[in-house]
Parts: sequence; C-alpha cells; structure tokens
Amino acid sequence: MNALAVQVTPIPGLLLVRLPVHGDNRGWFKENWQRRAMAELGLPDFGPVQNNVSFNATAGTTRGIHAEPWDKFVSVAAGRAFGAWVDLREGPGFGRLFTTELDPGTAVFVPRGVGNAFQTLADNTVYSYLVNEHWSASAKYTFLNLADETVAVPWPIPLERAELSEKDRGHPRLAEVVPVPPRRILVLGADGQLGRALREEYDGDSGLGPGSFESGRVEFAGRDSFDLASPEALASRDWNDYEAIINAAAFTAVDDAETPEGRRAAWEINTAAIVRLARTAVEHRLLLVHVSSDYVFDGSVPWHRDDEPWAPLSVYGQSKAAGEAAVAVVPRHYLVRSSWVVGEGRNFVRTMASLAAKGARPAVVNDQFGRLTFAQDLAAGIRHLIDSKAPYGSYNLSNSGPVQSWAEIAAEVYELCGRARSDVTGVSSAEYFRDKHGAPRPSNSALDLSRIESAGFFPPPASERLREYVSRL
Repeated sequence: MNALAVQVTPIPGLLLVRLPVHGDNRGWFKENWQRRAMAELGLPDFGPVQNNVSFNATAGTTRGIHAEPWDKFVSVAAGRAFGAWVDLREGPGFGRLFTTELDPGTAVFVPRGVGNAFQTLADNTVYSYLVNEHWSASAKYTFLNLADETVAVPWPIPLERAELSEKDRGHPRLAEVVPVPPRRILVLGADGQLGRALREEYDGDSGLGPGSFESGRVEFAGRDSFDLASPEALASRDWNDYEAIINAAAFTAVDDAETPEGRRAAWEINTAAIVRLARTAVEHRLLLVHVSSDYVFDGSVPWHRDDEPWAPLSVYGQSKAAGEAAVAVVPRHYLVRSSWVVGEGRNFVRTMASLAAKGARPAVVNDQFGRLTFAQDLAAGIRHLIDSKAPYGSYNLSNSGPVQSWAEIAAEVYELCGRARSDVTGVSSAEYFRDKHGAPRPSNSALDLSRIESAGFFPPPASERLREYVSRL
C-alpha cells in the first residue's frame, strides 16, 4: 500500500498523486479525493463541482489529446490505463510531454491548458475525473493529434491497432495548435489615480485599453466599460478567462457621503458591489485584490496595524469597512489599505501646487497626521504581492518616512514650487470646517508597514516621491 504522496512532474502544475489502496479478500478501498490531506501535500484546493466517469470495454481504447478550460483530477476505478499529458499552454513549456501508467493507486491533477489523453491497457477499464467547472457546450477546448510526430507519444498499443474516434483522428499537429493563453487579470477603476498607475506598472501606458505582462494578460476596465454597481457587469463576464481581479474602483467623495444621496452611493459602490465581487471571486476561485482606506480607523492610536479592529468615524469609512468584511471571506485575497493617495488626477498635492503657482496663501489643517501614498508605489506593491505569492490577507501600504500634518505637506509643496513655507497657515480641523459641510476624519492616519515590508516590499520615503512628483507638474 502506497502512502499518500503528491509528486511534481516536468510539466508545471501537473501533479502525480499516489493513493493508498486498502485491500483484502473482499477487494479494495481507497480515498480517491481527500481535500484536506491532499492540499497539505501541495495539491491545489481547486474546488471540484462535477464528477465524470468513463467506461472503456476493450484494451486499446484511446481518447485525447484534449486541453480543457478547467482543472481536473483523474483516477482509475477499475483496470489500467496509459496516460499522456502535453503542455499546450502559451510559454516555454509548450509541447512538453509526460506519461505514466494509471491504476487504482495512481491519480493525476491536470491544470487548465494541459492536454490529456488515455489509452486503456485492460478490458473494462473505468476512470473518473473531478472538474472545477460545469461542462458547457460553449467551453473552449484546444486539441492535439494523437499521432503528432513532434511530441511523439510512445503509445503502448500502436494507434493503428487502437480504438479511436474520428474526431480525435482529425485533430491538428503541434505546429498548427494555437497555444492556450494564460488567464487574464481584470483591473477595475482603470480611469482613477491608482488605475492609471497600475497601467504604468504593467505595460508602461497610462491610457485605457488591453495590456499584457509576462505572467498573464491584464485587462483594464474603466467606469464606461465596467460599472461596478451593476450586477449585470459581473454576470456578463466569462470568468473562466480570468485568474484575478484588482479592484481600484471606489466612491471616494468623503464629504458627499454624508448627504442622503451620497450615503446611498457610498454604500452601493463601496459595500454592496464589493459583496457581489467577493461572491464572484469565491464562486470562480479568483484572486481578489481590493484597495481600502485609512478611514476604516478612528485615528486614536499612533500607528494603525493591518489587523486592527475597524472603528470608522464617517459614512465613507463605514462603507469601506463593510467592503473589507466582504473581501475577508474570499479564500485568495489581498486587502491593501492606503492613505492620502497621490497620482495622476485631482489630489491634494496638485491642488497645493496650483495654489502656489497662483500666489495664494492657503489655510491648511494642522491636526490631522499621516503619510502620503503615491499611486505608483501602491501599484508596485500590489504587483509585488501577486507576483511573489505573498500570504493572503490584509496589508497596509503607504510611503515611508516621517508622519506629517496636511499643513506640513502643503508647506513642503510650496517650498518645492519656489514659494515660502510661511505662505501656508496651519489651522485646526474645527476651524477649517466651521462653515463647511465635512465628514469626520481620523486625526491620525499613519499606517504600520511591518507586514508589507516582511513580504519583501519596501515603499520609498514620501518626501522623495513628493520631490519627483512636484518636479513633473
């Protein structure tokens, strides 16, 4: 009897599984699929939803080579079979072959895009397979001819003596096969400050439209092409084509959220839409990256930890905290919490630089403290988490350096613009908002960066980025 074991193969992601088979005079028994034990040994927790069984009456029955748009776990229930797998995915492994013999004590995990074929070696062979998508007539398959000379599968029973279907005989040779493309990453909110920075991060273009990077394809969706508040926008996508969603969209009008109309919009976009997005990620086993805010905290501590309980002061903060709660139930998620974002678009630094150019002498709040988050570093940090496969969970991400008030940052902007720091007057929040409609804000927004740094990403100092940013205005 084998001990349960999971072994890698020359094809990335294709795993050989040794199954314990318990036998006596009555026959045998095995645990064909054991989610917890197999996951602990490295088999992906791939979420099977359908179990199929294939019966083959005679030895030599040959099926394949088919690459399906889902993952599958294949095992033999009776008899023996020769299995052949060919990597038909886009990349350097295209055309790579792996073969083995399957019996009740051997199973194989086959990732999406790897072509599989079987040839029975005994009469009355039965094999079963679990798949993580329901079969659909519209599913996109990729095929390779069983007799392809380049791959040259060493069939135990020559194909001229084997039982084949006419469809399998007519499949293309390797030179004619279009490789299976990798799943895409969908970026929502592509027309915002972070969305533009993600565009720069992934393919050097801050405009909208399709883009790509080395481990997949990135699709950017602005408000016009993907309305996050619309359930139909989620339902209309074929999520088999995606591996991850980066949500950079949000309702961010903090003060407007305190009005009846703004309150409804904040809860719809920042919470209800995120619940739907999280449900979609769970159902389709997607990685969900969601960007949140320091406004989920009340500012009562010097440094806000990644795991600190929520204590929002405003409607905006409440809606963002509720959205975080929805994201937390997604098994594969990165919740990235930022503060005081500065990128390409309307923001505090750009406003101060514009006032400096006009010779204005603004009054700026001096009792709210935090650190700027430059969108380019927020985008780079998100990519680092995805590419490095960092542990899932919550990460604070702002720029590093000393904590400053809004008034101190404004004075620094003035100085960088060639104006006197004294042109900026510091005032209390109460004084600033005395005759204005304003939401309550955390007095301290400083984020503890320990966890993102332990994951290998070290944001540069805010002062360094501020100097670069102002110089480009």
